[in-house]
Amino acid sequence: MADIYLEDGRNQDGESEVATGNAFKILGIAISATSLDRAADQLETWSEDKLGRFVCIRDTPSLVHAQDDPEFKALHTQASMVTPDGSPLALVGWLRGYDVSRTCGPDLFELMMSRAQANGLKHYFYGGKDGVADQLKARMEERYPGVQIVGTECPPFRRPMPQEESETIERIVESGADIVWVGLSSPKQEFWMARNRDRLPCTLIGVGAAFDFHSGEVERAPRWMQKSMLEWAHRLYSEPKRLWRRYLILAPRFVMLAGLETLLAARLWRRRRTTAP
Repeated sequence: MADIYLEDGRNQDGESEVATGNAFKILGIAISATSLDRAADQLETWSEDKLGRFVCIRDTPSLVHAQDDPEFKALHTQASMVTPDGSPLALVGWLRGYDVSRTCGPDLFELMMSRAQANGLKHYFYGGKDGVADQLKARMEERYPGVQIVGTECPPFRRPMPQEESETIERIVESGADIVWVGLSSPKQEFWMARNRDRLPCTLIGVGAAFDFHSGEVERAPRWMQKSMLEWAHRLYSEPKRLWRRYLILAPRFVMLAGLETLLAARLWRRRRTTAP
């Protein structure tokens, strides 16, 4: 059936804000109908024009959080791509007839590292606890010979002062980075990207826990749990104090809200069909 959830956002030039030109809305946020390979291809294409862009990688709890934070929700209209981090989001898109699959931060990060020797892109790591970005750099250089990591930075946990942020922007610009991987917690990383997109000639991608996973700071769920949509359970077990609200309150709320949205939209679609001439 036609996706009556979608209202294509347009920028001032009349072009779709969603880079793929193909998206479906869940709880008012347009999710790109993409895949790991197509998202990686898009990142490589963007590197050719040196325009500032940012990519949000969304899971179900963050979509629910956006319902309570209008500013956070609104910034997604500025994003060039919003990938389905969680399998439930990709499943919703698939059920609506879209060619979409899970495109999560850690997997996209590793795929781009594996392509580094072939595409020659330059990467900058911004985020993580003290020393994590440097540890991540060392691991990636060992695992993927030829990868160009042109800078690392672990910012303070607090919001940077304007002067500090300006100095960071200068370092990134001077590094010649094509992609800045932003490993801050959400929504901090999204606000940072939206605030600085126009000051940087590259693509910013908020990947959250990817720094911890790939640096070895946090063990990721086994592959079978990732494929079975159970990665959340492993994360909750690993960090219950930090993640209990995300997975025990926000995620169930998503099921309720998205289910209600689907029922109402399907009812509206049937009504339009019956009243169409």
